[in-house]
Amino acid sequence: MTGVNNSCLTRMLFQVLTFLMDVAVTLVGGACLLRLYMRWRRMPMGHPVGRFVQALSDWLVLPLQRLVPSTTPFDLASLLAAWLLKSLQLAALMGLMGVARWVLLPLLALLGVAKLAVSVATAVIIIAAVLSWTGNRTPVSDMFDRLSAPLLAPVRRLIRPVGGVDLSPLLLIVGLQVVGIVLGSLQNQLFGAGLPMLGA
Repeated sequence: MTGVNNSCLTRMLFQVLTFLMDVAVTLVGGACLLRLYMRWRRMPMGHPVGRFVQALSDWLVLPLQRLVPSTTPFDLASLLAAWLLKSLQLAALMGLMGVARWVLLPLLALLGVAKLAVSVATAVIIIAAVLSWTGNRTPVSDMFDRLSAPLLAPVRRLIRPVGGVDLSPLLLIVGLQVVGIVLGSLQNQLFGAGLPMLGA
């Protein structure tokens, strides 16, 4: 009986630790990717959204910018920061699960960053759609409208509004979720033992 209790406790602690790691990596890594996207789109970082992104990511991105300074709108340091976070998360999971896939770690982390990018894009579209439904124009809603517009533009060119309703956010979210499922499946196949359910 004690062995069963210890096993349940160990599994529960593993799930809690995995969840906390995933939340931390998703928040900070997502901020790094959003920072990269905002810089690429030449959006002001002094905006409330930009300040929030910087507050979450400065501690990691700024030191990396000294190593890989960017002379173009593409912020390589932010991308590297997200990749490093995913690498550390997956390395910790490998250590906890006793799975030796160290050679594949860079590729697994790259897939993790791609999946995280899907989650960030989905969150941006959902927030922009919800804020647009309120009908109130604020600096935050304007910023999310600017962030989501380039993502939605290709879908809007293909799909016209139905009965005056713009279905492009819904269709893009569905497409992004399919991409996320494919990326998660590839990660699991490479990992071998099966990754715990990760949020991004």
